[in-house]
Amino acid sequence: MKTTVTIAVLSWVLRISAAIILLQTLFFKFTAAPESVYIFTKVGAEPWGRIGSGVVELIAAILIMTPRFTWLGSLLAMSVMAGAILSHLTLLGIEVQGDKGLLFALALIVFVCSTVNLLLHRGEIPVIGRRLA
Repeated sequence: MKTTVTIAVLSWVLRISAAIILLQTLFFKFTAAPESVYIFTKVGAEPWGRIGSGVVELIAAILIMTPRFTWLGSLLAMSVMAGAILSHLTLLGIEVQGDKGLLFALALIVFVCSTVNLLLHRGEIPVIGRRLA
């Protein structure tokens, strides 16, 4: 029983951490903050990539916090963050406009939190979950 409680607490810590980061960056994407516009212009996806990724991140944050769909939210967040990490490593660089690598670090944190949460909830994935548990 203690292990189950520990896993539940860990899952909630991971979920809340990822959701907070995802939700806090939405303000900058949806208000067309100069740094967001710069990033998405540099990757050739301004404004649709900025708005689209913001919408997907909002959906991911909501799903991560929804117990029944936390696995799906984690999968979505992992996908978006994989794109962000790849963009940093190939086009943007680790540091963007003097942020000292903060955006890259936040993308890594969300990716890791989402990955671990997905592993914790892999048994809940429809169709294949039982085989993964």
